[in-house]
Amino acid sequence: MSQKFHAFMFPWFAFGHMTPYLHLANKLAEKGHRVTFLLPKKAQKQLEHHNLFPDKIVFHPLTIPSVDGLPDGAETASDIPISLGKFLTAAMDLTRDQVEAAVRDLRPDLIFFDFAYWVPEIAKEHGLKSVIYFVISASSLAHEIVPGGDLGVAPPGYPSSKVLYRRHDAHALLSFSSHYKRLHHRVITGFMNCDVISIRTCEEVEGKFCDYIEGHYQRKVLLTGPMLPLEQDNTKQLEDRWIHWLSRFESGSVIYCALGSQINLEKDQFQELCLGMELTCLPFLLAVKPPKGAKTIQEALPEGFEERVKNRGVVWGEWVQQPLILAHPSVGCFVNHCGFGSMWESLVSDCQIVLLPFLADQVLNTRLMTDELEVSVEVQREDTGWFSKESLSVAITSVMDKDSELGNLVRMNHAKLKEILVCPGLSTGYTNKFVETLQNLVHDTNLEYKHLGNKV
Repeated sequence: MSQKFHAFMFPWFAFGHMTPYLHLANKLAEKGHRVTFLLPKKAQKQLEHHNLFPDKIVFHPLTIPSVDGLPDGAETASDIPISLGKFLTAAMDLTRDQVEAAVRDLRPDLIFFDFAYWVPEIAKEHGLKSVIYFVISASSLAHEIVPGGDLGVAPPGYPSSKVLYRRHDAHALLSFSSHYKRLHHRVITGFMNCDVISIRTCEEVEGKFCDYIEGHYQRKVLLTGPMLPLEQDNTKQLEDRWIHWLSRFESGSVIYCALGSQINLEKDQFQELCLGMELTCLPFLLAVKPPKGAKTIQEALPEGFEERVKNRGVVWGEWVQQPLILAHPSVGCFVNHCGFGSMWESLVSDCQIVLLPFLADQVLNTRLMTDELEVSVEVQREDTGWFSKESLSVAITSVMDKDSELGNLVRMNHAKLKEILVCPGLSTGYTNKFVETLQNLVHDTNLEYKHLGNKV
């Protein structure tokens, strides 16, 4: 009988990190292992519905300390603009005593982390193993961990001439630069000091980038595969309002656009996004946060917009069931920011993929999808980083037009890759190998301590 272990999970306080960590927790719990999930108190309610094994996965809420510059009540990245990220990382660091107290009281065998670079120190002190687990792309990690990745220039030995930053990406890099320097330190320190490096990806999509990271650190990198939700997690029904609305349109005709919980557009770019959707003359569901300076979606819409699109377009400022919307037969195009979660969701859908990245890692994910894998198109931007309603409409039309050569190419490539990714054996194979490696790691550790005990 295989030895069961108890794992702690301590991801960065963003739902794009916590949610895939919880998907991994479900996979571990399904195999009989226990998980204690450390997270901000307010985040627990939003994640509970993803916990499919509450007898095995226990949430351990943390009190987020007050930090000058962090708004009152802010506990996750979706509560703040990206420019305030440094204050949230400072707050995360101040939870160290709470994390250490939990380790001391509950005595786990392993602890998973990503940006909390000090976790390996706690792990070593208390005799457990630390596993750095990144839910951002291997291509992005490979580019960022090695100096030399300037605009259009690959780091030494980097395995792709396509997955690179370009001149018009300067805006995305600038908006992220100060926060990135701190993250760079955290990533490098975590990589250097942890016991195990692991990434949420697979050989079939990012194999050569994983090899590059292995070569740089001279350590095996464990892969979990895409780490998509367990089937039980997808049994929920799409809300009636969306079933009724989507069912009005032909199969594959609706554009669904979502830009994630962190992207907060300027009002003029928000309006350009709306007008670009209108220009396509196709039905659309646009799910985005109100732009900066606006409390509601309605007050920020272009003049006359609602009246012009009332029979075919909806702009929605609240949470939606994204995987279920993508699975609806009427939805034929997914416009997104290419965050790593949305990237995987788009790959296992049947939708055409149009990408509009805003942050540094999203830019590299987009190049991987568009230029390396050729399964999507990218919305063209000016050198300023600005996108126009025309460029958005052109990108969407280029893949939605049934006679489009580009549209047919990306559809064919996407279909081939999807067939590989949704094969049940792929996910199971990665999970089994990953868990087996962790079991051996824990078992070997226990043997070490047993032998030490015999010597005393």
